[in-house]
Formats: sequence, C-alpha cells, structure tokens
Amino acid sequence: MEKLIKLYQSWCGAAPEKIDKLSQQGSNRQYFRLTSKTGETVIGVIGTSRDEDHAFIYLSQHFTKRQLNVPRILAVSDDELRYIQTDLGDTSLFEAIHGGRETGGRYNQAEQQLLIKTIRELPNIQMRGARGLDWSNCYPQPEFDQDSVLFDLNYFKYCFLKPTEIDFHELKLEANFRLFAKELTKEKMDAFLYRDFQARNVMLDSNGNPYFIDFQGGRKGPFYYDLASFLWQASAHYSFRLRRRLCMEYYESLKKYTEVPSVRHFAQRLAQFVLFRTLQVLGAYGFRGYFERKKHFIESIPAAIQNLRDLLKLGNKVFPYPYLLDVLQRLTELPQFTTIEESARNRADGYKTTEQNIYEAHPQDGPATFSKYDGKGPLTVHVYSFSFRKGIPDDPSGNGGGYVFDCRSTHNPGRYEPYKKLTGLDEPVIRFLEDDGEILDFLKPVYQLVDHHVKRYIQRGFTSLMVCFGCTGGQHRSVYSAQHVAEHIYKKFNIDVEITHREQGIHTVLKARK
Repeated sequence: MEKLIKLYQSWCGAAPEKIDKLSQQGSNRQYFRLTSKTGETVIGVIGTSRDEDHAFIYLSQHFTKRQLNVPRILAVSDDELRYIQTDLGDTSLFEAIHGGRETGGRYNQAEQQLLIKTIRELPNIQMRGARGLDWSNCYPQPEFDQDSVLFDLNYFKYCFLKPTEIDFHELKLEANFRLFAKELTKEKMDAFLYRDFQARNVMLDSNGNPYFIDFQGGRKGPFYYDLASFLWQASAHYSFRLRRRLCMEYYESLKKYTEVPSVRHFAQRLAQFVLFRTLQVLGAYGFRGYFERKKHFIESIPAAIQNLRDLLKLGNKVFPYPYLLDVLQRLTELPQFTTIEESARNRADGYKTTEQNIYEAHPQDGPATFSKYDGKGPLTVHVYSFSFRKGIPDDPSGNGGGYVFDCRSTHNPGRYEPYKKLTGLDEPVIRFLEDDGEILDFLKPVYQLVDHHVKRYIQRGFTSLMVCFGCTGGQHRSVYSAQHVAEHIYKKFNIDVEITHREQGIHTVLKARK
C-alpha cells in the first residue's frame, strides 16, 4: 500500500486525502479509490502478476489511442505491479439491469436499451481495438488456438463431468474434443477476443454509455466468442426474443467495421461458440462449486444445464460430434439436473447396464478411440477373503489388478471366546459386527468404489475384476466383508460373481440371472 501511495504522490504531487478499498471480484488484484483534497478521485490498483498487469496496461493504452471507452492509465510503477487509472464510478451494467435478471428475464425498456447500447459497442473494441495491436503483449497467450480450446474442454471434463460420475469413454470423448477444437479455429480470426465479456465488466457513465474493464485476458481470436459469452450467460435469463434482437443489433453494428458472413453462416458459427462457452462455464461452475464449495456457483448450474438442453435440440447437423453429444445428453438427464417428476421417471426401471452399447463406433468419432482390451466381455468379479499371514491371493486372470482391502482396523470378533470357532458367515458373528458398526462404516466407501469400477468394466467389455478382503486370520471380518460385497455386486449388476473364502476352503459361484 505504501508503494501505491508513493506512486500517487509522484503523479499528483500530494498524498491522497482519503483511501477507500473497493470490493474484489474474481481476480487477486486489489482496488482502491483515492481521493484528492479537491475531491477528485482515481482508482489505484495493486496486482500480483506482472505479466497480467502488463497486458492490461498495454491494452488500455492501446485502446485509449483508438479512442475506445476504457479506463485511461495515469501512472505506472517501474515493476508494473501498481498503477493508477481513471475512475469510472460504481455503476456496472450488471447492477443496472438487476431488475430484469431477478424477475427471471423480464427486462423493461430502459434495461433493454442499456443492453442494446452495450452490444452495439462490442464490435468497436473487437475490430477497431485489434488494429495495430501487438498481440505479443497479451496474457497468458497471444491467440485463441486449438490448444486453448482443448484446455477449456478438459477443464469441463475434469471439473464438471467427472464429479457427476457419468460414464464416458476417455479416448472417444478426446477425439470429439479435437474435432470441436478444429471446427472452432478453422476460420480467419483477426478480432480482439475480450474473453471475459460480461455485464460485470461493463461500467456505465451518467448517460448510460458503456465503458469496458477487465480485458487483460484478451487475445487475437474470433468475434463470435464474446457474443456467445455475453448473451448466453446462464444467470441473465435472456428470453429467446431478446437474445435474437441483441444478436441482430450486434450483427448490424459489426457491418460498420468488417465484412460479415451471411446471417445463416453467422448463426451456425455462433452456435459452435455458444456450445463451447457453455461447457467452459460449466467447468468453472464445477471448480468453484464442487471443489471450492461456493454456493453462488452451485446455484448457477441448473440454468447453465438448461442452456445446454436447448443447444442439444439443434442436433448433429449443427454439432457434428456424435459421441460428445451423447455424453452431454446423458449429462442433462442426470437426476440432480432434472425435475422431481423426470427423476422418478428416469429411476422407474432401476439400474441398467446392457440396454445399449454407449461406445458404438461412429465414423466422425475420430482415430484412436478404442483400447485393445475392450469388447471381450462378459465380466466376472472374483471376491476373496484371506489372512494376511498367508499372503495376498494370486490373480488367476493374469491382470494383476483389482483391489485389496485391509479389514484389520475394525473390531475383531476373534478376540472373544464365543466367536473363535465361528466365521463371518455365521449369524452370531454377523450380529456382533453389525451391532458394533465399525465394519459398516468401513464398507460404505468400498461399495462406492467397487460399484464405479464394476460399472466401467461392464461398459468397456472387460472380463475379470478381483476384489480381496484381508484380516488377521481370514475368518471373521474379511469373510463378512467379502460375502456382503459379493452379494451386493451380484444383486445390483446381475453378473457372474465368484466368492472364495480361501482360509475356510469355501468357493461359491453366483451365476447371472437370465
């Protein structure tokens, strides 16, 4: 803070009379309103990334030369970690249109006019702002390319798709991601891609004219991206009619700055970026919501999923990525994203694993989508109980995989005389273990882990999975655990399960029901 005050003094000639810290948004930068003795205000900024600050400073100075509506840079420290910019006030577009947003998309005429003003001004910064711009100053990269697309698609996969536990084939999905990335980058891209163009990053002056902030993540890229980002923001709840009007306002404004494609081509290209932006947003919601547990992002997910449902209605003719569409369709049908009625309907038939082959080949799925181990089937699960004193059981399949669970952390009935000659299959031992409860808590995550593994093995057509439970003597806890997990797998998945209680000399086969 002291260095920021010194920067202000060297620029203004005196220390600020008043300093007010402003609320932070999504970045780590700190903002302060600095007020002089005469009442004039500026914004002081303390950053944490020199490269990010440099990008903003350079872009702001470049856009100012192009006479665009952005904050002007007034002073910069030598290390570029502190700078002073003009004060654009406190009224953002996000706040100005809150009435329409909070009523589910019923924007009044005044709010609609603010949206129209903003969307008409967007091509100005995209096209005029790109002229003469040295892209090497952009952060973290100078251009929107296939690598950046794949990064965001995988962000969606790891931060949103995987936490839902939906089943998908990694390689087939990756192949469709690559097709998608190629499609998004196939046309000439010479606009300034704002990247974070949203209502929070638009400030309004007293006449309602828009000024743009937080463009430091911008780069060379397609103009469709920002339009998709703005109009398909899930929480905005723009109606189809208003969204269509704003699209046409943008299209007509764009004509002033560059040659535009036909309306049909424009709409088709825009749809590609709307889908991409929707997946990108879900990735962010997943990270901020599922991992960081921020309530706002979790609450935003249903609206984004509804946007996705609407997009999927366009089908393969618009989005030629069959496997990706299949995964997304199943994603939108998950119980947590459907109404109570839809959830009940989805669950009515119980758990199904063989109704269809979700990995059926398609010529547009791309290369390298199958594992050489796929497709053999059917699966047999081998469940063992054993004593650690006599070693872990050998795997007869030769896979060398599966699970070994150690039951020795739970209460041991074998320590008590009445149970020493009994096993985990006998009713007195079962009652002892279940009344004690430790074994039940131990098995809860085991069921979840094994269920996921069995489900994936069935879908991939693998033939063998080994699940082993060990304890001190291989008589009580391991026998109980192995028997109950085996019966659970058999009942839930209707597949062959072989149970071997090695130290008891007991081998049982549960055959799949026809």
